[in-house]
Amino acid sequence: MKLLIYSHYFPPSIGGVETIVLSLASGLAAERAVDGSSDFDITLVTQTAAGSFQDGLLPFRIIRQPGTSELRRLIREADVLHIAGPAIGPMLHGLFSRKPVIVEHHGFQAICPTGQLFQEPENVPCPGHFMAGRHRFCLRCSPRRNRLVSFRLWLLTFFRRFLCRHVAANIMPTAWLASRLQLPRSETVHHGLPTSPPLVRFPSIHATPLLVFIGRLVTTKGIRLLIEASKILRQQRRSFELLIVGDGPERTSLEALVREWQLTSQVRFLGRVPQSQIPEILAKADFVVIPSLGGEVFGMVVAENMLRGILVLASDLGAFVEVLGDTGLTFKTGDSNDLAHQIARLLDDPSLAKGMEQAAYRRVLKCFKMDRMIEVHAEIYRRLTSNKISST
Repeated sequence: MKLLIYSHYFPPSIGGVETIVLSLASGLAAERAVDGSSDFDITLVTQTAAGSFQDGLLPFRIIRQPGTSELRRLIREADVLHIAGPAIGPMLHGLFSRKPVIVEHHGFQAICPTGQLFQEPENVPCPGHFMAGRHRFCLRCSPRRNRLVSFRLWLLTFFRRFLCRHVAANIMPTAWLASRLQLPRSETVHHGLPTSPPLVRFPSIHATPLLVFIGRLVTTKGIRLLIEASKILRQQRRSFELLIVGDGPERTSLEALVREWQLTSQVRFLGRVPQSQIPEILAKADFVVIPSLGGEVFGMVVAENMLRGILVLASDLGAFVEVLGDTGLTFKTGDSNDLAHQIARLLDDPSLAKGMEQAAYRRVLKCFKMDRMIEVHAEIYRRLTSNKISST
């Protein structure tokens, strides 16, 4: 089967979409038929430049930044088109070519002009203004605070949603996302993680409880909220240390806030850390805090730390709640007082984490294995191509 995967973003760019697409394409490339031949002839198309990334080391072909005519040709030659995110151009070409088009949703672009489900400039979770018909909120919401940009994003959301209603399948990483997007022919396929060798860790013993945040330092990740909770905990004279791992446009202002609130002895910024050093940092963590305000459709960082056997304390966004199940703790999204309260519970009673960590590890093995993600995608491709053949 000739499978064309389109992903606007791909390595060397770093992010959740890139990670999932790379894992999916690599896993499908390893699928074998009964006679030992490859089940899938995969071509991956992306708008990301290669940079120093060595495309030749991957087990599939990569076409970077193709022109419109080349993209059309590649789509015509494919048996199935898989699009990572509802990209309008590839969806149009695929539908006009009468190909089975599958859109895997990694954001809220089909129901939110910015794709984040996050209201700006108020910087609060969006309750779903677009789907509720409250379009005045959408028209004044833009990361650039530009009315023309807001209008364009709003208008494109209608068109993007129209196209998504006509594709062969809409794949969602969580049932919660499916309930929000409300698109026909939706199927839930959880993201998968490599589970061999196991990543479960054995924390070291240390006197001061250690909290860790890992992620980009942007508004939607809720780092300011975590710093506000730290201020509350310090006022309660609680002993703890918070490590903030990552970089981003808000780092300077967040560091200034920590200095202003005199939290430098308890809150440390490590900046961007090599991936090889992350396990060493997490091995010392008592728990990981994930205070996101919006933009989350699965929560790969949640699942990754569950797999490591680290207790996760996360905001109660629908995707996080679905991934965690009853194997972690949540707090009310955007509420620094509730976040501080939940952290205090863990500081006062470390036994709360006992049992949850191993339960979280087992949950990942049961629900979020890479092999399962690959298998279900392959089944969907085969079913759609079979349906097309039977209908001709």
